[in-house]
Amino acid sequence: MENKELSKITEKAEVLIEALPYIQKFNRKIIVVKYGGSAMSNEELQKNVIKDVTLLKLVGFKPIIVHGGGKEISKWVGKVGKEAQFVNGLRVTDEETMEIAEMVLGRVNKNLVRMVEELGVKAVGISGKDGKLLTVEKKLSDGKDIGFVGNVTEVTPGIIYDLLDNDFLPIISPIGLGADYETYNVNADDAACAIAKAVGADKLVFLTDIEGLYRDINDKDSFISRITATDADALISEGLIGGGMLPKLNNCTDAVKNGVNRVHILDGRIPHCLLLEIFTNEGIGTAIISDTDA
Repeated sequence: MENKELSKITEKAEVLIEALPYIQKFNRKIIVVKYGGSAMSNEELQKNVIKDVTLLKLVGFKPIIVHGGGKEISKWVGKVGKEAQFVNGLRVTDEETMEIAEMVLGRVNKNLVRMVEELGVKAVGISGKDGKLLTVEKKLSDGKDIGFVGNVTEVTPGIIYDLLDNDFLPIISPIGLGADYETYNVNADDAACAIAKAVGADKLVFLTDIEGLYRDINDKDSFISRITATDADALISEGLIGGGMLPKLNNCTDAVKNGVNRVHILDGRIPHCLLLEIFTNEGIGTAIISDTDA
């Protein structure tokens, strides 16, 4: 064997050795992956994400996928002649839009199940309506009624534990039930955060369309690879975080304060970002940690 070929093989071995302590540390630990953004609309990235999550399952993690589907919902809303409307980033959801959203999210859900099953791992797709997983109340936006949009008030995780105990990978669409048993659309970030807290997840990962957190979004040198929940709250208070990152970061700090060991914000457009963050010493995104781990 030539030295060049041997060197390549040795490099692969070194990667596996680097991953070993992380595999040992997180064996049998629950990790919630919020899957959305461009990683869902690009077929190749979609396959990579599913391969990553499946690998986590096969090496001993207990992954849970909570997925969105906003772009696909908007596409189908347009097909029926309606125009997607948003207030403060939340979709205005009338009865017809709610029907479309549930249909589309169900279709996305079962497609993800199929992709996982093709890789030899057992998966079950559910929504927050199953087993009363997600109980919600109507969510207002600055006091304005925006329709069937729900805010999670209670998580009943029994169905998730049943699936995990029977070696299934749960794939969850963010649909909830109100006290009146009406169906509500739930922001996928909110659903993932609520579920992670309820099951005591060791990690919560957000796959997004940005590299991670910046102290100054216009300064690439201000990238933050690791920050405590308290320091993240300080950034928010100082007005340094805005746009769509603000509610996401609020979810992150809330999860850490409520028992989730670590939250990761990753760029889902990077192939295999999940593995690079979890199994390498450097990582590639932003990790929000508790003050005690600083």
